[in-house]
Amino acid sequence: MSLRVYLAKPRGFCAGVVMAIQAVEKAALELADEGDLVVYHSIVHNDVVVNRLREQYGVHFVEDLAEIAELERRHKLARTVVFSAHGIPPQVREQVRAMGWSYIDATCPLVTKVHTEARRYAEQGYTVLLIGDSADHQEVKGTYGEAPGHTVLVAVHTHVGRDPRMADPRTVRVPDPDRVVVLTQTTLSVDDTDRTIEILKERFPNLVLPSRDDLCYATKNRQDQVGRIAPQVDLFLVLTSSYSSNGMRLYEIARSMTRAERIDTAADLRPEWFEGVGAVGITSAASTPEDLVQDVLAYLRRLFPDLEVVEEGEWERIHFREPARVPPGVSGV
Repeated sequence: MSLRVYLAKPRGFCAGVVMAIQAVEKAALELADEGDLVVYHSIVHNDVVVNRLREQYGVHFVEDLAEIAELERRHKLARTVVFSAHGIPPQVREQVRAMGWSYIDATCPLVTKVHTEARRYAEQGYTVLLIGDSADHQEVKGTYGEAPGHTVLVAVHTHVGRDPRMADPRTVRVPDPDRVVVLTQTTLSVDDTDRTIEILKERFPNLVLPSRDDLCYATKNRQDQVGRIAPQVDLFLVLTSSYSSNGMRLYEIARSMTRAERIDTAADLRPEWFEGVGAVGITSAASTPEDLVQDVLAYLRRLFPDLEVVEEGEWERIHFREPARVPPGVSGV
């Protein structure tokens, strides 16, 4: 029995993820004599990446800076915190400064752009409608923290009711309907975001949109490839952690067009999934390592020795500058 695999391209790591992971690896090695490195929140939303950094580089991950006190009792620490690719609220940076620690801000520049827009529009007296998939997502927390008194969280129209902290775009209220701007989480479904903005435009005719789209290039490119491949396959495999927003959007798009399965690694695969299947699509989230994709291909080659792999498209050629270590007492913003 033969099987054809359509391998999405681009897939996997985006420039922001590469920048963030390399920042952690480099800092952990350079600061090894001073102690272990601390990262605030998962550097990217993938369990394999986080576990590798923990096991191979001795990195400690915290969700609250208060956890550092306990870590210091058990470990020698380098007194440096790395902020994750998803961004942080400004008060987290201020807390680190108050501790007298250094920090490395590995926030994706595309997320930083949204933070800048939130501050700018809030200073001009606008209400910021921030579209996201959950109030608990680290990116949403970070952007909201830039202007909490001027920001209203709005659910993607397909997610209304899932999180009571997220307003319905059809009923959201603002102080001045003529001074409203919309910003978005960078990892949402392109189609769902466009429809949500259309709903808001109907409510607020003078709604302001930033000059450049907030959804990141990697999110769009990976979603486009899923949309192109899905009609050609009987099964779509999406490699992503369940808490990766961009990865789960890929899974949702694939599932809306064909049969789809979400997997973390090749260990999740089941032989019965491939019974009667002639073509399979494979993609991976922007935080999923490429070796995990290659493990899936190796598994399929064992099942189907004559496996045919079709890979079309182009890799992205975007790179982000390495973030600097900001010492105590120095403003990095």
